[in-house]
Amino acid sequence: MPRNTHERLQATLRRGQEALSPRALRKLLIDLQAAATPQVSEVEGARHAQTVAAWYLQARPEERQDLWWLLCEQFTADAARVQAAGQGYEVAVGTENEAQAEIALRRALVSPRTRLLQRFVVFPGGMRFLVDLRAELLPHLKNDKRLLALDADLEQLFSTWFDVAFLELRRLSWDSPASLLEKLIQYEAVHDIRSWSDLKNRLDSDRRCYGFFHPSLPQEPLIFVEVALVNQLSDSITPLLDETAAPVDITRASTAIFYSISNTQTGLRGVSFGDSLIKHVVETLSAEFPRLRTFATLSPIPGLRAWLQKNAHSCLADVSAKRQTELARALGLDSTQTPEASQLLAALEKPLALEAKSPLGQWLLHCAARYLVTELSTGKPVDPVARFHLGNGAKVERINWAADPSAKGIKQSYGLMVNYLYDLKGLDKHRTLLAQGRVAASREIERLCRA
Repeated sequence: MPRNTHERLQATLRRGQEALSPRALRKLLIDLQAAATPQVSEVEGARHAQTVAAWYLQARPEERQDLWWLLCEQFTADAARVQAAGQGYEVAVGTENEAQAEIALRRALVSPRTRLLQRFVVFPGGMRFLVDLRAELLPHLKNDKRLLALDADLEQLFSTWFDVAFLELRRLSWDSPASLLEKLIQYEAVHDIRSWSDLKNRLDSDRRCYGFFHPSLPQEPLIFVEVALVNQLSDSITPLLDETAAPVDITRASTAIFYSISNTQTGLRGVSFGDSLIKHVVETLSAEFPRLRTFATLSPIPGLRAWLQKNAHSCLADVSAKRQTELARALGLDSTQTPEASQLLAALEKPLALEAKSPLGQWLLHCAARYLVTELSTGKPVDPVARFHLGNGAKVERINWAADPSAKGIKQSYGLMVNYLYDLKGLDKHRTLLAQGRVAASREIERLCRA
């Protein structure tokens, strides 16, 4: 068993694969304690924190892990104080002392680690340092439960520091600084930006791109959304990414299509500001273009293929005997034979060669509708993009055939894409439905589910 930091700090020699020697570990702990102590000013504490940050940036990955373990094991809340405060609160519940007892319990639960992390954001670049530290930490959580407390503290602090009240919505255009435009190319997560001309097309007169920015990261969009102003609900990504297409007359545009939303900071995972971004963008667009009536997405379905590979058998059993006979004929089977799920999956390997109205096309659309509307885990859609938009109050409006013919689109969802509709008057109603375990969907989607 690897030694914890309490044991290593008391030792004389390093053991096995330990990165820092006991002496170096003690030196690092002293620096951390100097930054965390409440007896020094914020400025002085930040100076010590900056010294630790400078060491960290030069350290090897395994040495950085030693810092994580120190933060987790040496800066915990006082267990005796927490226990006493908890007992005091239990006794005080229902009495006039309840509020004071609750305050005492809350204070006891605040660990020195929280104060220490707060010292890092005082010096310039400190916020960037913590965001990057968490991004590096996240992949290790599954195999090292000791790190969960540090991650939880960082997520909680980031949720406060990156509250939407502290964020600025900015429009990004072709006139934005080149360094900022490079960030759009770097962070685009849905449809890769292939070139500068591709980017220019996405920032053309009939397009809008907005991002949320934080004062501590002024040149880093935390999340950005790309919008196309069009005359109807988009059913394919190809025209939107076509660099040769003529711009739409934006004075006559009636529909805003959100076709790409990208989070840029891995270290801010779990901090939700995407729903606020969409609301702010809708308000901004409505003010600039009063003719806009429809706000919707053209979204990927990233988990569809993987889900269908596991659930094709139940999806086949889900359709009527008549539909199964039609599928058998489409596969070239005798009408008395029952198609196998594996045969259907094999036939879908070249979806662009199929027609949406064919038996195979209709079965795939049925599977996609079922996946988006009925597949929930702990009350939330299993598909990550669906979880985001439906959680924001959108509804599943339409599934589009061959909407993303790219290799990525075929690999993820057989080329299917979905429109999530943001009906501004129905957002609260749709959220309530989802809380009850039901997904808001159009009649067309409900029909596909029953097929």
